Amino acid sequence: MRGSVTATAPPARRRSVRTAGALASAALLVPLLGAAPSGSPAAAPGAAGANATSGGLQRAFAAAAAEYGVPQSVLLGVSYMQSRWDAHGGAPSVTGGYGPMHLTDARTALATAPHHSHGEEDPRGDSSRPPLLPRKKAPAEAQLPARLKTLKRAAQLSGQPAHRLRADAAANVRGGAALLAAAQKHLGKPLSSDPADWYGAIARFSGADDRATAASYANDVFAVIRDGQHRTTDAGQHVALAARPGLAPDPAQLRHMGLRRAPAAGTDCPRTLACEWIPAPYEEFGDKDYGNHDKADRPESQGIEYIVVHDTEGAWEGVLKLVQDPTYVSWHYTLRSSDGHVAQHVRTKDVAWHAGNWYVNAKSIGLEHEGFLTAPDTWYTEAMYRSSARLVKYLAKRYDIPLDRQHILGHDTVPGTTAATIRGMHTDPGPYWDWQHYFTLLGKPFHRTSGPAGGLVTVAPEFSANKPVFTGCAKPGETCTPHGSSAVRVYTEPREDAPLIKDIGLRPGGEPSTIDVNDMGSRLSTGQQYAVAERKGDWTAVWYLGQKAWFKNPKKQPTAVDARGLVVTPKDGAADVPVYGRAYPEKEAYPAGVPVQAVSPLPYKLLAGQKYAVGDKLPGEYFYSPTFDLAPHRVVRGKDVYYEIQFGHRVAFVRAADVRVVPSGS
Repeated sequence: MRGSVTATAPPARRRSVRTAGALASAALLVPLLGAAPSGSPAAAPGAAGANATSGGLQRAFAAAAAEYGVPQSVLLGVSYMQSRWDAHGGAPSVTGGYGPMHLTDARTALATAPHHSHGEEDPRGDSSRPPLLPRKKAPAEAQLPARLKTLKRAAQLSGQPAHRLRADAAANVRGGAALLAAAQKHLGKPLSSDPADWYGAIARFSGADDRATAASYANDVFAVIRDGQHRTTDAGQHVALAARPGLAPDPAQLRHMGLRRAPAAGTDCPRTLACEWIPAPYEEFGDKDYGNHDKADRPESQGIEYIVVHDTEGAWEGVLKLVQDPTYVSWHYTLRSSDGHVAQHVRTKDVAWHAGNWYVNAKSIGLEHEGFLTAPDTWYTEAMYRSSARLVKYLAKRYDIPLDRQHILGHDTVPGTTAATIRGMHTDPGPYWDWQHYFTLLGKPFHRTSGPAGGLVTVAPEFSANKPVFTGCAKPGETCTPHGSSAVRVYTEPREDAPLIKDIGLRPGGEPSTIDVNDMGSRLSTGQQYAVAERKGDWTAVWYLGQKAWFKNPKKQPTAVDARGLVVTPKDGAADVPVYGRAYPEKEAYPAGVPVQAVSPLPYKLLAGQKYAVGDKLPGEYFYSPTFDLAPHRVVRGKDVYYEIQFGHRVAFVRAADVRVVPSGS
């Protein structure tokens, strides 16, 4: 079973798990959004910053540490690992965790969430079969694991009411300290002033039920304590944790905690990351149908060029049920928000059905992160960001994948394969994924690499301060809650009341782009590079979808920094060149028995005089795998060569024979 297939397109999965929150009849597959109802404590402006005077949160950590006998460095380290000390205005994380300590109350988060879906398409995408549209099902209390109910226990231990633990940062820190102290006592350990004695309690605080994940979490917390940290939180609080470089905890405390050993055989992960093998099925069913991925022999058969970042649009337990369904789609890894736990489902040598573009699927590894695109009130935990970065760094080194935004793709930057598929492409992880922080964890932060003469810019707004207005998060047309973002909007002229750039692929009729959270037609994203077309005062224009696109870029608070590199431009004498959504071979390359795949241009043109940043040089390839039987499978490789370029919000491909490659500043 594949997705929608046209006469000229190779078999492809159009959807990954983007619609899981709306489609899966599985526990916890409802968005844990948690926009508090009007009048509730969490809804009060600045409630989570109740101690928003300078140093108030730092003092709250000190007071809670003293009250419960927890070393302040342990309390600060755990909180940083959960939330980076942010309170998020009293809104919960994607798994219902509140406040700096990420105290979880998934039941409340579910009750206050605006339950809405993000698309009602058939995830199977096969028009010859009945649509597969299972109803979503709210989980019963018994279905919520203990890691999603820590706030209730914190309320019992601290005497603080639950609503205050959700809304007040200082109370939340107190609740977290009470949980840590209780965990230490439960393990039969004294309330020591030496942070090294708290390894087991920190591991218990993670909520992980397996030894490897608990150890990975505790090791990360101690890495934070050893390195030290300081930052200004989302409530304007400056918090600091002094470095303790010689700190050496005792991991042996885990041996007697009764945690399970997660099956790791078959996983492809770094030793420092806890991974569990939960396989996606490779099964035959129905009339010559099968799922939910393809067997391959990568990188021997073809190179792995990309890692694709997704969000699940559903919660952990339900998402795992989906990936184990042979009639559904697949991806390689899922990452859990609460503790950074990783499950691998498809071996990296095999091809998962996750990106909606068969060329990209055949050459990529897909990572699904527990989260929701259209929920700015929710947030991703530091534990998940760190696990993901560690995994990506390992995979990139193993498969020689450059750590940049043209190889580490968001699902929202994967191009449609043909004109007909552009509008159906997914838009996750969307504008609220913090690409700057993610690449900093990867060891590749985005920064200035040239002066203005370099000819390129790298998009790099300050995430917390960059808050473009979006609509459509909860209801169509309704303004989304202001939130830090990686997105920068582009206009037809250097002014904010000018029309937005139009995307003729998304709207062939020429209708204007919108500020809807799912509309990618006029949007740049952090880390992407574009060729400069013009500068005027506080505004910079770049080449984008065949047009000159303007964005505000003031010197005092820049949204992009100067860079240099290689760009493509049409060969001399060419008025324009076609742009493609996949890099397929010429028809002469196909052997007998393998149907020729059309090299179908997208409805865009790269015009004379325009330049676009180059990502990679790639051979034309097509992975033919139409059957459960592996015998007919083969990789078709032609003589045509392509360049990947940053063309709009999404990447695209141009034939090397159609363009010149030149330095960006020339």
